[in-house]
Amino acid sequence: MCGRFALYCDPRQFARHFAADLPADLMPNYNVAPTQEVPIIRLEAAGQCCNQAGCTLARWGLVPAWAKDVKLGYSTFNARAETVAIKPAFRSAFRQRRCLIPADGFYEWQALPQTKRKQPWFIARQDRAPLAFAGLWERWTGPGGDTLDSCCIIVTDANALMRPIHERMPVILDPADWDAWLAPDRPNPAARQSLLRPWPADDLAAWPIDQVGDPGVRDLVKSGRDRSAQRL
Repeated sequence: MCGRFALYCDPRQFARHFAADLPADLMPNYNVAPTQEVPIIRLEAAGQCCNQAGCTLARWGLVPAWAKDVKLGYSTFNARAETVAIKPAFRSAFRQRRCLIPADGFYEWQALPQTKRKQPWFIARQDRAPLAFAGLWERWTGPGGDTLDSCCIIVTDANALMRPIHERMPVILDPADWDAWLAPDRPNPAARQSLLRPWPADDLAAWPIDQVGDPGVRDLVKSGRDRSAQRL
């Protein structure tokens, strides 16, 4: 799955990579967790291409429009690629409200045999380029008329690098596929589904780290992020 990620790249690099600006008050965060606000890139009006898409903030943990309250978002921060088109919580957003969720890397915990301890890993691209997770977004309206934009990350089977760490990984989209993912006039669900595949293992690197701090902590604790890339 994907329960923590990091976004710390320079805003100028972000703007060049995504052709969109980060929200002005967004601070680098090495420890992004569900229920926090995260930047998402989505189309603001029908007919735009992704180079004109806007970047805004949404709460991580998707709250469908039909939900009675926002508590449902605590368990819907990930959607499985295999069932995202049919699960009630996600199917409407999969048809109509897709987005990119930017990140510099993500965390996963490896179960260690014969112990209850888990080894945390940080995974990023070999060239340190930002990642774009396949995401969905929703707008929920409360009883008083207040609105909440929320989002989730789609996950798929692990690639060869990730498999020794965890059986799942977030769907990472190639820039060449961003338009196809965001396009509002893409009626073929099978075409969208085909984009939800594992990212090539040889493009990623994984670092073991000693500890990941509590949600909201801006820095890693005793991070291995700057070590040389380690292959499993």
